[in-house]
Amino acid sequence: MKKLCIVLLVLSTLIPCLLGQGNQETQMDEHHIEKLRVYFFPTREPEEIMTITAPLEHLLKDALKEEGYTVDNVDMSVGTSYEAVGLALASGSTDIGFISAITYSQYSKLGADVILTATRGGLNNDSLNPLDWNQNKPTVGDSEHQVSYYRSIILAGPSKKGRELAAKVNNGEKLSWDDLTSANWAVMSATSSSGYVYPTMWIQKNYHGKTVLDLSSVIQCDSYGSGFARLASKQVDLLCCFSDARRNYEDKWTTVFQSPHSIWDDTDVIAVSDKIMNDTISVSDNSPCMSDAFKAALQNAFIHISQTDEGKKVIAVYSHQGYVKAQDADYDNARKAEALMKSISQ
Repeated sequence: MKKLCIVLLVLSTLIPCLLGQGNQETQMDEHHIEKLRVYFFPTREPEEIMTITAPLEHLLKDALKEEGYTVDNVDMSVGTSYEAVGLALASGSTDIGFISAITYSQYSKLGADVILTATRGGLNNDSLNPLDWNQNKPTVGDSEHQVSYYRSIILAGPSKKGRELAAKVNNGEKLSWDDLTSANWAVMSATSSSGYVYPTMWIQKNYHGKTVLDLSSVIQCDSYGSGFARLASKQVDLLCCFSDARRNYEDKWTTVFQSPHSIWDDTDVIAVSDKIMNDTISVSDNSPCMSDAFKAALQNAFIHISQTDEGKKVIAVYSHQGYVKAQDADYDNARKAEALMKSISQ
């Protein structure tokens, strides 16, 4: 009996220690990740993306180490499509994905969780009132002011109808539906946020549920270059584009497109869309290594990387200039856009 009591006493002393050691090992394991998988969406040739982003492997390891996480390997690859990256996040076959706002809205209820929104330099114009843009020409960049979104605008060109509609807007008048449908429009493909989707949302919001499909004359362009060429030559009266597109085509307007006047004299904004959120860095809630603590560590790591010289070169592959912490609600407009496009395609 005395020996039994001694054994029990020893065990009662050892068991808490053993359990404590087990908990410690489990805790250490949570901060040790053998392989972290990163998936990029394909905006250019995969080889080019992989070459530019190659330094991210050691940058991410080093930044996460500062957050208390040890990562053995970072496995990076490029998806065959935007949807492929979204599906990988939904299934848990990747841990981190660089995806667009629309792609995130499609897969946010299936396992994708946004942690960061990309930022770029803002513009001196950001008002929803087109008159403000027309009274504050030209639109110029504001590199000191980083923003996590951009806007779509509808431009009136130098044609007779374009000048007529611009004059009404600059006189403080609201354009009628007859005004819009009497014009010749240039839009981009139906998947273009600034060249189609958000202008369609603006029309629906302001003209009793109507969309681009209800307009009388619409030309779908294969690029913004061809859209601006048509606008300059007066083939179309209105062009849907991103908010700083005129800056990109300012030189070509008077040279390649041979307009006798500057793009700022020839064009006016007649409509401005709601915010279009920038690209995201999202994670998979179905990934075995993902936790709230690790998400926070990833947020801090990517923000730190974006502030280093080497990191800036990596994220420039997507024209990102930095990152801010994101919330799912930031992408409610993207969900509305997705729902609208589904409804009009049926």
